Amino acid sequence: MKIVENHKNGYVISTDRKKLNVALIHDFLTNESGWSNGIPYEKVEKSINNSLNFGIYFDDNLIGFARVISDFSTIAYLGDIFILKAHRGLGLSKWLMEVIMEHKELQGLRRWILLTSTAEWLYEKYGFTKLPQPEIYMEKHNPKVYQNE
Repeated sequence: MKIVENHKNGYVISTDRKKLNVALIHDFLTNESGWSNGIPYEKVEKSINNSLNFGIYFDDNLIGFARVISDFSTIAYLGDIFILKAHRGLGLSKWLMEVIMEHKELQGLRRWILLTSTAEWLYEKYGFTKLPQPEIYMEKHNPKVYQNE
C-alpha cells in the first residue's frame, strides 16, 4: 500500500511502518493506556505488522499513534489511538482523525468500529455514534488476557 504523509505546523503524520517506534508504542499501551496494560512487546509488534498504522511525528520523534484493522472493502476497526501528554491540546487528535477518515483505502466502508471510554466528543465529529441496537452486538472479551501470559 502506498505510504501517505501529511505535514502541518512542524508535525508529520505518516503511514510508513518503518518509521514507527514500536518500543514507545508498547510502553504507552502497556503502562499508560488503560486498555492494553501488560501487553507483551511481541503482541504489539504483531498488531502493527497486521494493521494500517498512522504515526504522528515531531522532529522525527513519534508522539502519537493510531492503527486501523480492515479488509479495505467493507469494515474497519480503529484502535490504539494516543497522543503523548506533552503534545495534547494542540488539535493533533482531530488532525489524526481527519487523515485517517480521508485515507484513500478507507473510503466506502459499510462499517467502522471503535471502542472508547474517554473521547466520545472527538469521534462523534467524524460520524461515530453509540450503538443504536446494542442488543444485537456481541463480543468475546478477556480484559486479563495479558496477565495470563
